[in-house]
Amino acid sequence: MPVPASPGAVRVERVVTSGVFELDGGSWEVDNNVWLVGDDHEVLVVDAAHDAEAILAAVGDRRVVAIVCTHGHNDHVNAVGDLVAATGATASLHPADRVLWDQSQAEPPGGELADGMPFTVGDVELTVIHTPGHAPGACCLHAPALGVLLSGDTLFKGGPGATGRSYSDFPTIIDSIRTRLLGLPPETVVLTGHGDPTTIGAEAPHLQEWVARGH
Repeated sequence: MPVPASPGAVRVERVVTSGVFELDGGSWEVDNNVWLVGDDHEVLVVDAAHDAEAILAAVGDRRVVAIVCTHGHNDHVNAVGDLVAATGATASLHPADRVLWDQSQAEPPGGELADGMPFTVGDVELTVIHTPGHAPGACCLHAPALGVLLSGDTLFKGGPGATGRSYSDFPTIIDSIRTRLLGLPPETVVLTGHGDPTTIGAEAPHLQEWVARGH
């Protein structure tokens, strides 16, 4: 599901990294999508997962304008420290997710995300959308100029992110998806935290099925 570049040549690149997700005493092997939004000169990193070297290799000699953490689960932030040290960029997290961040990170995040906060890279603006449910501070990034939503673990191909563990809530994630995401243009490409992309239009008709199944 290719995403066209902006007139200023801002494009989206994916780096897949592998590692372990840990929460509530359990651990699971996972593959994570790390998304890079940028041109030939600068780049925004969405989620610093598992492997700083792989992320840095994809960044190359571009300036990292920011590191946005869609939520505080360890598998989305466990390469943050190394990435910040290597690039000098600020890593930002919604303050409601500090309870999760602090489970795996010794240092606090350098910045705080807030609903409606803009990030600019090249000629593209991305806006933070606070979408609690998978985690209290879970956020997405919307880039209308690219027709893209970077959804973290809020919305996937086939339904909402998991809500069966601590600090998650199914009615809350359903409300977030219904009120904050499904009103976006149906052709919006959803770039997820794990797995394959989808679109708003492909997922929207299934909301009541998700409610009925309860996950």
